Amino acid sequence: MSGDNLLGLPETLLSEDTAVMEALAERSPATAADLGELVKRFPTSSLLWALLAEELWAVGAVLPSYAYARVGYHRGLDALRKGGWRGQGPVPWSHEPNRGVLLSLYTLRRAAEAFGEVDEVKRLGDFLQMSDPRAIDAIEATIRPVNDQPVTEAIIIRGQD
Repeated sequence: MSGDNLLGLPETLLSEDTAVMEALAERSPATAADLGELVKRFPTSSLLWALLAEELWAVGAVLPSYAYARVGYHRGLDALRKGGWRGQGPVPWSHEPNRGVLLSLYTLRRAAEAFGEVDEVKRLGDFLQMSDPRAIDAIEATIRPVNDQPVTEAIIIRGQD
């Protein structure tokens, strides 16, 4: 148990899914099409669903991103329960196999916010904070911005002087 766990609840540490990680490594960097194929092979992987949601979010496809994040969220809850989680307690981001669940929570929260679902945004934000207060910052430090063009590219209109 870490020194940050003041409630005394046991941390949930999911098992690594080696097959998923190997499949991802073979397709790195994975496109949305690659991820779509991978979720067909590994439909219980919250990480793959979250990464697919993230890819679609990055191109402005908010509704599909929301739907895939929702699947990742439910697959993540299944994995947490299977891992001994009882509805509360730490799910540390520092434990890499937990990242799919936490990324699913984050991507679902972000898409819900785009739809104006205030209650869901709060509930998912609370869930992330309860799981690991550092998770949101850690995720935001690793995700690709929606517009990943260089800043100057984003503001210059091509073809006109």
